[in-house]
Amino acid sequence: MIEKLRLTTRIVSDQDEALEFYTEKLGLKKAADQTFGPDDQRWVTVAADRDDTVEIVLEPLDWFEGEEADSRSAMLGTQPALAFTVDDCRETYETLRERGVEFTSEPIEQPYGIEAIATDLYGNGIVLVEHPSDAEAR
Repeated sequence: MIEKLRLTTRIVSDQDEALEFYTEKLGLKKAADQTFGPDDQRWVTVAADRDDTVEIVLEPLDWFEGEEADSRSAMLGTQPALAFTVDDCRETYETLRERGVEFTSEPIEQPYGIEAIATDLYGNGIVLVEHPSDAEAR
């Protein structure tokens, strides 16, 4: 039976540009960077520093050809949001803004905690959520 989610993908037009955004601006860590396959494609993943059980594959458009490349290209900026748990949403918001991350929503109180919404290089959503139990512990 299914045990857990291990990988998710993010279609990117440039792996190096995306790697820089996700590590330098967003603060994730590079989990893998190696070649694979007959064409020496580059396998690049990033993960949260405190929990690397799920990695994000930075999947470039040049992995694909023809109609598949076209359909993947159409996904740029329209992929489902990635949601990250943060220990302090307001502080994380300020830190990421200083690094140049763009936000569509400032931190706001929600029934499930404090939430802010950012975008990646392509306009995909990045949701930051501080759960009430995290705020109460501080």
